[in-house]
Amino acid sequence: MGKIVKVCDGWGKLEMDSLKRSRELAWGDDDCGRGLAVLEEAQRHWRNMWQFRVDRERNKRYHYGDQWGDLVCVDGRVMTEGEYIRRKGKVPLKQNLIRRLVRNVIGVYREQVTEPTCYARDRNEQQIAETMSTLLQYNMQKNGLEGRYARSMEEFLISGLVVHRKWWGRVGDEEDCWTDIVEPKSFFMDTNVRDYRGRDVSIIGEIHDTSFDELTSEFARDPKDYQRLAEIYAGTHDGRNVETWWNSFGYSDPERDCDFLVPRDRSRCRVVEVWRKESKPRYWCHDYMSGEVYKIETEDLREMVEEENARRLRQAADAGMDASEVPLIEAKWYIDTYWYCYYLSPMGHILREFETPYAHKSHPYVFCAYPFIDGEIHSFVADVIDQQRYTNRLITMYDWIIGASAKGVLMIPQDCIPTGMTPEQFADTWDRIDGVIVYKPSTSGKMPTQIAANSTPVGIQELLNLQLKFFEDISGVNGALQGKPGYSGMSAALYNQQTQNATTSLVDLLDTFNEFKREAALKDVSNIQQFYDGKMVEEIVGGNGAEMMAKLGDVEFDLSIVPSTTTPAYRAVTNDLLMSMWEKGAITTEQLLEVGNFPFGDALLQNMKAEKERQAREQEEQQARMGAQAEQAPQGQAQGPSVKDEG
Repeated sequence: MGKIVKVCDGWGKLEMDSLKRSRELAWGDDDCGRGLAVLEEAQRHWRNMWQFRVDRERNKRYHYGDQWGDLVCVDGRVMTEGEYIRRKGKVPLKQNLIRRLVRNVIGVYREQVTEPTCYARDRNEQQIAETMSTLLQYNMQKNGLEGRYARSMEEFLISGLVVHRKWWGRVGDEEDCWTDIVEPKSFFMDTNVRDYRGRDVSIIGEIHDTSFDELTSEFARDPKDYQRLAEIYAGTHDGRNVETWWNSFGYSDPERDCDFLVPRDRSRCRVVEVWRKESKPRYWCHDYMSGEVYKIETEDLREMVEEENARRLRQAADAGMDASEVPLIEAKWYIDTYWYCYYLSPMGHILREFETPYAHKSHPYVFCAYPFIDGEIHSFVADVIDQQRYTNRLITMYDWIIGASAKGVLMIPQDCIPTGMTPEQFADTWDRIDGVIVYKPSTSGKMPTQIAANSTPVGIQELLNLQLKFFEDISGVNGALQGKPGYSGMSAALYNQQTQNATTSLVDLLDTFNEFKREAALKDVSNIQQFYDGKMVEEIVGGNGAEMMAKLGDVEFDLSIVPSTTTPAYRAVTNDLLMSMWEKGAITTEQLLEVGNFPFGDALLQNMKAEKERQAREQEEQQARMGAQAEQAPQGQAQGPSVKDEG
């Protein structure tokens, strides 16, 4: 174990660089002490999100039909509500209304068909912005974001938190900008965050469980790294020989998924990815000659500022300029915060560490929590759980009452049973078709009777209808939005108005998710500007990729969520406008086919271009023949007189 180094001397001087300070405080070999300090901080924030994970698991259970799983205490014994009902000899019934409700909201979201579109602040650069929109759409299709956003919306409705990870790297044989969906149960962030945009987050990350082969593919750069990883993750080299915990495909055990350091499957290697804000002194520079603003390291002050200012002053003196008129570089000392990444093992080994490589100078995560007032997360599903529980209780109670009611019970006076016949034989003959029972009337004169009693009208049907109405009122998803037909004689305008009113109640939820899509697209645009090269741009949009990429890197874009141009309605409106312009002669047929969205447009345009090229070739050949004939004609006229003279 290494010694602990003091970071303050007798005069109270503190190391201002947080990374250097953490290295000085580190103890032990292989830098594990510093890694353990980061790991402990990440674990503390992960534990602080315990209540969110519990609420999310409960919401997920109710959404997918496990609605009798809440714990109750009966006679000092803790059991689930479903187990308690089964102990009573009954069946716990349920009608899953939450799943239908969530599907309806997802359907409303999918009907919007929106996509992020780039706009340049300078209108002269709008063509470059359209190119960036094309690159962004290509990247979205590459990642299959249309389906991923639908699944993210489902997660957003269930838990109230959706997280994506935007990164650049190699997947298989391709390098590109990728988007991964992060499970909220594996995600953690600074629990002191209060800004719903996440601007004040200071630590963020997630838990990865990967195989040993994938681990070495990511972190091993030479044989020494491979051996080090094999020592750290001893026992996981061959997952088939490792005893695993309970694990069924598609399902998980919440009790065993709640450990920060130990994976559920012991054959997997746990890696904790932590992005934390570090701080160090830097200089903020403003170059008054070029107008550029940038920051530099403290050790670069002499070379990049002082020497450059001295050079400018010498040039000004040689040119006879006054020193006060020379534009210099102004440098101000300040404490800069920046994002720093750690990949850690559960034992504190630092597998990799680096400052953020992204041009946006932030972490790769994009998250959206709803509503995030005072840092609290409340999901859409949680609002209707009480109505779902009471509906299930009423249905089960109704089933109990029906089961306890008399249903065709046969009442037989004992002296009415003939001699030599058992009550069972009497009942069997009673319900037989054309059955005949010969008996001697009793002295009391009573005859066998059959009793069928209706259920006791305790108002269960009214309560059930009331709960279903509450379900629609609380969620804001009424029958019109669910696709239910209206009553007889309802006008189409009234039905459309009810649908619009129901959609209005979901506007805040849908717009919040669209803001998340916009923030995610902004990071995609930044990564595309940073990592795409001219060749990739040329393959995607054509043209001169190198020149286009140079322009893309210097343009600041704004993003808006607009209706997608891939919808049939949008294509129909566009085609109608183009046809109207074509009929008036404002555009040519080629322009109509190039800009319009016609199923046959590309094939017809190629045929027209081929026909034009053929006509152009024929015209060139004809002109060449006419030119050759014109050259031969003067020669014939020149030879004619010479022959005549000779004659």
